[in-house]
Formats: sequence, C-alpha cells, structure tokens
Amino acid sequence: MNTSLRLAIAALLCVTAVGCAKKAVKTQPSGNTESTSQPTTGGSTEAGGYKETDLTSDSCLRQRVIYFDLDKTEIKGEFQAQIACHSKFIRQFPNYNVTLEGNADERGSREYNLGLGERRGNAVQSGLSSAGAPGNQLNVVSYGEERPTCKDHSEDCWSKNRRVEIVYTKN
Repeated sequence: MNTSLRLAIAALLCVTAVGCAKKAVKTQPSGNTESTSQPTTGGSTEAGGYKETDLTSDSCLRQRVIYFDLDKTEIKGEFQAQIACHSKFIRQFPNYNVTLEGNADERGSREYNLGLGERRGNAVQSGLSSAGAPGNQLNVVSYGEERPTCKDHSEDCWSKNRRVEIVYTKN
C-alpha cells in the first residue's frame, strides 16, 4: 500500500513536470518570430496540422531519439518540443502505432539496464500522453544495453546509448 502510494505520487509529479515544461516550450516559439525556429516545432502546424509525408520531411518529426542523463529517466527540457511534435502527429494519424525503444549504456547489470530502459520508455510514453497522444497507439520496449549505437568505452559514447528511440509503424 505504501509503495503504491509512493509510485502514484511519483507518477503524478512526473506528469505535472512534463506538462509544465511543455507549456514553457510552447511559449518560446511564439515569442520568436524568426522563420528559422518554426521548422523545429513543425512547419506544417501553421496550416492546421501535419500531413502524413511530414513524418519524413518535417525537421521536428525526423528527430526520433531522446537522450537521458546517467541513471536518469527524466526527459530533458530540450526534448519537450520534440515530444509535442510527435504527440500532435500521433493524434492526427490513428493508423500509426509508435514503439518507444528504451536503451541504456553498458554500465550496470543486465537486469538493471533492462529496467532502466523500460522506465525511460515509460517516461517518454507519459510525456507523449500528457501532450495528448492516445495511449493505445504507444508501446514500450526495453533493450537495456543490448543495442548500443556506440561501442567505445567513454562517457561521450555512453551518452549516445542512453536513449529512447521513437519508431513508427503504419497499420
């Protein structure tokens, strides 16, 4: 009971933090009228929504990797605009399912890294859901340390492996 209450409070705080951070990011592009900042938030959003082809052409939607700090599951503020773009696309196109592939660096046990990858995937899922993406289109998979993008043994390399990849599949 006590553990369930703690988890519920932690989840509520995460959702609140993601929602607040999202609002801060939304106000930033509207204050900046330069045309170079608009493609980052999805140039097609001005016309009322995305087109299906924007998945490969829009600069925001092409960014499909969210990176994390060591042993952390909190989504950094720099990725909030990306979360908002993907959430809007997912809402508009119910014929797409999204797999959130959680990954970790090689440090830590296999079991710990699988759990950490899942928690990171769940954090991105929570962020997308908070921004309006339907939960029935989102699926979390953890690969732990099994799918590194970089195999060197350095902090620079490890930071590239601490990630969640957003993978779209069309129904």
